[in-house]
Amino acid sequence: MKQAKQGDTVRIHYTGTLDDGTQFDSSSGREPIEFTLGENKVIPGFESGVEGMLIGEQKRIHIPAEEAYGEHNDALVEQVPLEHFPDDLELRVGMNLQASSPNGEQFNVVVTALDEKNATIDGNHPLAGEALNFDLELVEIV
Repeated sequence: MKQAKQGDTVRIHYTGTLDDGTQFDSSSGREPIEFTLGENKVIPGFESGVEGMLIGEQKRIHIPAEEAYGEHNDALVEQVPLEHFPDDLELRVGMNLQASSPNGEQFNVVVTALDEKNATIDGNHPLAGEALNFDLELVEIV
């Protein structure tokens, strides 16, 4: 049987959970995820967990935060005066927004708190700071 190696395009079924058992994503009921090992299209720990698997093999991997979406970075949390938002935008906690850096780079933020003067926005990935667990099944090496 062929083992998955760098340069191979693989198709993987997965279920992702946090350490407390909370499921955050799954390919169940959908097509398997497809990516090429070595192209850095998935988080590093996921890619290294798939490398060496055989077609049909199932396994569970644990990925520490630093090999997933990184540690939570407090510098990416900011209070922004409400006057900096468009008047017709109805801000709410949990709302996803796009912001621009001073050099024009676009990035996603989420509104985490609101008060009468400010919105707190967080530019961290929602899973930053979390260790992740994945149940994997290598479906195919394309």
